[in-house]
Amino acid sequence: MTDKKKKFISPYEHTAPKGSEGWKELYPYFLVFQEQLKEQEEDKFFFCDSQHWPNVFKPFDAMTVEFAVKCLSQYNSRHYVIPPANGVDFKIHNGYCYMSPVAVSPELIEGRVPEFMERAGYYFQNWNELLENWHKKVKRVIDDMESIHFEPLPDRVDIQVIKDGVGLDPTFQMINDYNKLISLCYETWQYHFEFLNLGYAAYLDFFGFCKEVFPGIPDLSVAKMVQGIDVDLFRPDDELKKLAKLAISFGLEKCFEKKDVNEALHCIALEENGGQWLQAWEKAKHPWFNYTSGNGFYSSDKYWIEHLDIPYGYLKNYVEKLQRGEVIDRPTEALEAERDRITTEYAESLDDEARAIFEGKLGLARVVFPYVENHNFYIEHWAMGVFWRKTRELSRMLKEQGFWQQESDMYYFRREEILQVLFDYGNSWAVGVPAVGPAVLQEEISRRKKIVDALATAPPQPAFNNPPKVVTEPFTIMLWGITTEAVESWLGGDEKSSHMKGMAASPGLVEGYARIINDASELDQLKQGEILVTRVTAPSWAPVFNKIVATVTDIGGMMSHAAIVCREYGLPAVTGTGSASTQIKTGMKIRVDGGKGTVEILEELVEA
Repeated sequence: MTDKKKKFISPYEHTAPKGSEGWKELYPYFLVFQEQLKEQEEDKFFFCDSQHWPNVFKPFDAMTVEFAVKCLSQYNSRHYVIPPANGVDFKIHNGYCYMSPVAVSPELIEGRVPEFMERAGYYFQNWNELLENWHKKVKRVIDDMESIHFEPLPDRVDIQVIKDGVGLDPTFQMINDYNKLISLCYETWQYHFEFLNLGYAAYLDFFGFCKEVFPGIPDLSVAKMVQGIDVDLFRPDDELKKLAKLAISFGLEKCFEKKDVNEALHCIALEENGGQWLQAWEKAKHPWFNYTSGNGFYSSDKYWIEHLDIPYGYLKNYVEKLQRGEVIDRPTEALEAERDRITTEYAESLDDEARAIFEGKLGLARVVFPYVENHNFYIEHWAMGVFWRKTRELSRMLKEQGFWQQESDMYYFRREEILQVLFDYGNSWAVGVPAVGPAVLQEEISRRKKIVDALATAPPQPAFNNPPKVVTEPFTIMLWGITTEAVESWLGGDEKSSHMKGMAASPGLVEGYARIINDASELDQLKQGEILVTRVTAPSWAPVFNKIVATVTDIGGMMSHAAIVCREYGLPAVTGTGSASTQIKTGMKIRVDGGKGTVEILEELVEA
């Protein structure tokens, strides 16, 4: 065996795939590695965040990582002054997102503690009241986005504009609405992180205390103490289960034999109790079908509310399960019983003083934990769903004016470039001459499409530059599953093994056949009883967890979505394996031990 590599390639030495020349022009200058900064950038360790951004960015879509990571960072460094952590530096390289957490100098950490205690303490002490206000703010942002509409410019300004002395034309409103939509998206991400980092901080505080007073306690046991808490992120899936049960009680099973959602809904409408069921369907849609099969970060994500075939497919599966007499509910009672058993067992081993501290920290973790998952529904799913819907409305309008040929073409431009397009449209309307865009933009769109497609042909490098000798940063371990062992696995990436190690994310031992899923669009390929193996899951994949028997991911820590969802559904999970989705092939028989964090290939046979 050859010696393992000691460092990752530099991004300055990592070449782009053939056909993607000029890719840096697609993104803002501050998001790409610049030659003038080579020395200082090579001094940082960057890892690929394929947990949140697994795909190559179209230029417009890169806005999500800009807004998200900037807002994450400000709450760490400027709002709550988290003692050991500042922000996260981030770059786009060959179309993918890379992160580099910025630590606080050790000698400054102690001095930040009083500020953090005052600022974070206020939120912890007033959590429910502040969270109620948060819901109002987010709903207001959603309503504001819903109120924006993009329509073609009229042949003439309405006469009432003249009589009222308005003094403004519709292009002013159109450009203002676009800027407002972008601003509302940015505001959405401000609220996304208002509570999130505090939620993680409270959990880490509890986690650290447990590690101190219970030497050798497994990470999984700590996580189990906060499981079994009802969260809104599971509500869309729960609504489908309620609809499935209602369909059975009304005798509507035959309608769910239809493959097409519209045919099924028409069939239901003709049934005796069909009207009542359809009322329940409509009620569930708002807001719970504002839910994406992706993660909300890409313009290509499909939302249930616009693609009813997606929730219908899950609903149809639930009806079929109920007909077979199977249980479709999450094992909530069992999870709560296990949670209480473990909590009691550990608490009883402490003296009165330590137990009081333990109960206080656990109580806070349980109060704040629901937000860690709930925010995903309100931000990534609902708010971002409205945002992407409004941008498509704008793109359709500009498509009708001849600026491009497909609705998706707008996303090959950066957000600031769209302002130029809007002014071009408004200028041609005002002057009375053809716009320039329809004559020149399609060639540029074609060029950029080829670049993005070429970038997507090469998987991202797991990391760049010198890794730390030991990964100790708790957020990096907890969220991304990036441990010292994971880094070593990446460095030895050419080595193939039938045994893989990752995070023991959810307990249980199963054997079964693997199904490799590389994208949400492939989820319909999953068969009953298979093991889901993927780079990373999205929160919205919850409905497929009634089909599978275990989950294995390349990326993700103890508090990743895959880990949390699997614990709530009572399924074994191993996360953060690094390379399971490339080492394992669909059809291989594998063994997953979620308690030990191990995955073993039992049979090399690959089924078609």
